[in-house]
Amino acid sequence: MSADLEEFSEFAAARGTQLFRMAYLLAGDRHAAEDLTQTTLGKLYASWSRVRRADNPVAYSRTVMVRTYVASQRRTRLERPTAEVPDSGRHGEDTALRLTLFSALAELPGRDRAIVVLRYWEDHSVEDTATILGVSSGTVRTRSQRALGKLRQRLGTEISELSGR
Repeated sequence: MSADLEEFSEFAAARGTQLFRMAYLLAGDRHAAEDLTQTTLGKLYASWSRVRRADNPVAYSRTVMVRTYVASQRRTRLERPTAEVPDSGRHGEDTALRLTLFSALAELPGRDRAIVVLRYWEDHSVEDTATILGVSSGTVRTRSQRALGKLRQRLGTEISELSGR
């Protein structure tokens, strides 16, 4: 096995689960998340010599994933994600809350969903999110405010009932 292939395989094994989780939050569907993860890993492998020279290959991989997701949303605007989130096999006290949040997140437009996931799930700064998406910081702030407003409007009192607050 070549050194590049071995190095990429180690990276994919170490970061694959993290990339899948992010893909699931973006896509809202297990199968679409698997496709997005595979596409991202394929793009990373194709340009691995450039990726491994990057200051932060993990950040590079996130950028590739988000841009791939946003591009796919442009192509499939007429498609709508399903309202049902597949059973992940994990059941707990917050299952209803998670399903409600995933459902509300799935109703946001692709770029807004990407901003919310990057800012509030992945905990990136406004500047980092803007860099990943290739937009201005002002765009990130404006769209995140609007997206959070839509989520609040969609969730209303339902979220406080589910969270016990």
